[in-house]
Amino acid sequence: MPFDLLATGAWAFLLLFVRVGTAIMVLPGFGEQYVPMFIRLGLALAITAALAPVVATAVPVEPAQPLSIFLLIGGEAFIGLLIGGIARIIMSALHVAGTIIAFESGLAYALTIDPAQGVQGALIASFLSFLGVVAIFATDLHFLLLAAIADSYKLFVPGQYPPVGDFTAFALKVVAGAFKLGVQLAAPFIVFAMVMNVGLGVLARLMPALPIFFVVVPLQIWVAFLLLGITMAGIVEFHTSYFEESMVQLLAPSPR
Repeated sequence: MPFDLLATGAWAFLLLFVRVGTAIMVLPGFGEQYVPMFIRLGLALAITAALAPVVATAVPVEPAQPLSIFLLIGGEAFIGLLIGGIARIIMSALHVAGTIIAFESGLAYALTIDPAQGVQGALIASFLSFLGVVAIFATDLHFLLLAAIADSYKLFVPGQYPPVGDFTAFALKVVAGAFKLGVQLAAPFIVFAMVMNVGLGVLARLMPALPIFFVVVPLQIWVAFLLLGITMAGIVEFHTSYFEESMVQLLAPSPR
């Protein structure tokens, strides 16, 4: 009898850990590459241990068939990946905005490693992505991410196969919304670049012998940094609000 209870508790803990660990691995701020692996693992184990007394009763009994066990574990990993992936996609809007800003300000060749995305990108894109992660912790939105993991057990009961079609539609909506948001955040720089390019075209026609590139590029970079300093607070605030609304919408029960 004690062995059966131990086996049942181990199975419930394992199934809970699959979802929590997968989400922690992908969530922005928690799953970054610069966060040591043992910290991420310890955090996932601690969250699982905190949720186990509340959620363990909803965990189904361990199936006898290996295929059923594989499907249950795969479904839990899929839900955790969805929660973390949606948050990561929303954060990529800052990377899109930073890349557009870099191209429009003449800093497209200033590349560095983006610690949030884990890839090489424009310097401004890396700066905005890192600033977005800082804003999450500064505004206590990391508690919303942890609450999203806990609330997911109410919306997606363990043992029930996730609605893949609804998830796919929502993921496509988030991807399109993140790209649209990135363009909106960079809109002032797009307008600035259009006005400047039109002015440069007129100037080049009026003064063909003037070396436009050497004269204008330093001014373009200076004005772009000035515009970034003016709009940076609004960019981060608007993105943070959008991030919060999207995460709440993810776990909101859909009307029937």
